[in-house]
Amino acid sequence: MKKSLLTIRTAFSLSLAISLTLNILFIIIFIYGRDGVMPSDGRPPQPVFSVYNAIINILSNFFLSFILYILNFQLLKNNDFAGKKKLLIIIFSSLGVTFLLSYLFSTFHILVSDFPPKHPERLFHGGFVRDFFISVIVMFSAQLIHLQHKKQSMELENQTLLSENMRTRYEVLKNQVDPHFLFNTLNTLATLVKMDQNKAVDYIHELSNVFRYTLQNTETVTLTEELKFTGSFFNLMKMRYGDNLKLEEKIDNRYMDSLVIPLSIQTLIENAIKHNVVSNKTPLTIYVTTHEDNTLSVSNFVQAKREKEPGEGIGLTNLAERYKLKWGKKITIYNSDNMFTVNIPLIPA
Repeated sequence: MKKSLLTIRTAFSLSLAISLTLNILFIIIFIYGRDGVMPSDGRPPQPVFSVYNAIINILSNFFLSFILYILNFQLLKNNDFAGKKKLLIIIFSSLGVTFLLSYLFSTFHILVSDFPPKHPERLFHGGFVRDFFISVIVMFSAQLIHLQHKKQSMELENQTLLSENMRTRYEVLKNQVDPHFLFNTLNTLATLVKMDQNKAVDYIHELSNVFRYTLQNTETVTLTEELKFTGSFFNLMKMRYGDNLKLEEKIDNRYMDSLVIPLSIQTLIENAIKHNVVSNKTPLTIYVTTHEDNTLSVSNFVQAKREKEPGEGIGLTNLAERYKLKWGKKITIYNSDNMFTVNIPLIPA
């Protein structure tokens, strides 16, 4: 959660700015100087500017602004009341404090002044008008700061909720992949046991290596790690299909440290095997290639099966969703009469 702007530090900074702005005329006179003026009542000449009076004005303006900011901030942060009721409490409280402090400041100014005013009521009136103006500035600016903080807090909360939602969706998709992969590999193992028990033993050893990879709790891996896993997975498939299944890799070494989603290439290879005929008459070759546009493609010549294998068809959809959630990237699919290609993005490390 973003830290609140309704703090003593903010109140101090704004109060100082208001005080200096309102007394800028005194500051200019202090810098350039000015002669005194002769009162009409015969009293001695009175200086237009006095450092003492300037300091009193600056401090009184600062103190009033600071007290009003602290009062407004505390009331704005109070959740015991809201809406119009809170606004009315802020207005009446601020005006009450302003009137009281304005009276005290004016009285103090008269008591310590070297040249007491002939009509002190005018000083009271003028001081209250000035302090009322300060009060309006404080209330208005405090409301703006509060609204801005609420807006930022809501945006941050929405971003947090969106991030949590995306993370949850990603975990659901990730967990969906593992059972899908397990189901297909166990089916392959069941078939292999019937065909060649010796190969089945080797298959189990290779399968244990594969599952060490699939069970790791990570959202991304390097292309090097993914290709190493792909090699182990493909060895499992080779035990079943023999020389009828081939893998050709054309990988540029400069992409080996790029990041990918775990099981990306395996999913695409498994998808190719699932939907194409693999036999002595029609062996299947799968091509894994990196490209200059920071993508990797998995492609094969289309040898579509007459009957589709049973399954939920979650592979490509799942993979596309995971890349979208993780990096906002899309995978692209090209399906022509002769060639089926899927491109996945390679993310620089």
